[in-house]
Amino acid sequence: MCSFDHINHEWLVNHVRTDKAILNKWLKAGVVYQGQLASTEAGTPQGGIISPTLANVALNGLEAGLQSHLRVKVGSTKVQRLKVNVVRYADDFVITGESKDFLETEVRPWVEAFLAQRGLRLSPAKTRVTHIDQGFDFLGWNFRKYSGTLLIKPSKKNAQAFYDKVKGIVKANPMVKQAELIQLLNPVLRGWAQYHHPVVAKETFGKLDSLLWWRLTRWARRRHPKKSPRWVAAKHWPTVEGRTEFAARVRSEEEGEPRWMRLYRLTDTEIVRHRKVKGGYNPFDPEWEAYGEDLRAKRLLKSMAYRKQWATLFLSQQGRCVHCGEALTEETGWHDHHLVARVAGGSDSLSNRVLLHPVCHRQLHALGLTVAKPASG
Repeated sequence: MCSFDHINHEWLVNHVRTDKAILNKWLKAGVVYQGQLASTEAGTPQGGIISPTLANVALNGLEAGLQSHLRVKVGSTKVQRLKVNVVRYADDFVITGESKDFLETEVRPWVEAFLAQRGLRLSPAKTRVTHIDQGFDFLGWNFRKYSGTLLIKPSKKNAQAFYDKVKGIVKANPMVKQAELIQLLNPVLRGWAQYHHPVVAKETFGKLDSLLWWRLTRWARRRHPKKSPRWVAAKHWPTVEGRTEFAARVRSEEEGEPRWMRLYRLTDTEIVRHRKVKGGYNPFDPEWEAYGEDLRAKRLLKSMAYRKQWATLFLSQQGRCVHCGEALTEETGWHDHHLVARVAGGSDSLSNRVLLHPVCHRQLHALGLTVAKPASG
């Protein structure tokens, strides 16, 4: 990770391809904290919404520049054997290499020189060279090989920070109704679980569910100091659909019958592995339009909103492909096609989308054919 306290404003203005006047205003905007304006004479306005963007553009060229340097230094053939790769997210990045010695003597000095041009430096506290068997943390995950197998798990630091946040919510609301506490907790639980759902997280989810159960047990018993633990458990952990849940009955004005509001369990989160994107994929290239549509549809398949959209398209087409007219089934599969390509300005509205068989979809793009939206019945 880099320190952006002394980022070189002059370098950014001279090298970043954007409106110079706007960029200067971003750099000098300052930050309002507790009603006081703190000017920004150096670095980026910490806490400002534009800071991540400035950090990103300042580090552009890190990957390509390092590869070019190594090709000159050791030759193009040997570069591949050195296994040097850069993964970057805003101001956080990881560089892999074949050996610790090579990373320390060749790669790190070049990176430090690259950063120095921009007025940046590596953070001493967060920069280290380590073997993959010991593992490292990146973006809230721990990357480590176990007996030669790479496993990516939620990092202990990230899990602890999450539990501290949840614990803080429970402790800050000792007297609210159970349903209100569930409403406060569920978005936090669901959001954290969704971030970690592509990795090996079931064990961590289980541990945190147990810790939260213990925290909520203390919360419930303190509310009823004169009641027995059995009474407290029966009141706050009823059996709902055959499972013991931290739940409360709620009734809204629109709904006649009361319903159960249940605390979200982290272990209920389905683990869905991240789908890798091809290295050459360009979302602005018409040749990649079909691939982008397929990738987007597969990623959104778990989304309830997307499934509703798909059902609407399916019914409007009477369950048939608009190209060949044959039935769309689970066996045939389907692709979500944009009539006007997104790269050409087409929208994501249902009026611009139809469902096609995968083979029909590929045929359309390969031959440059078009289809029309079926007339509404």
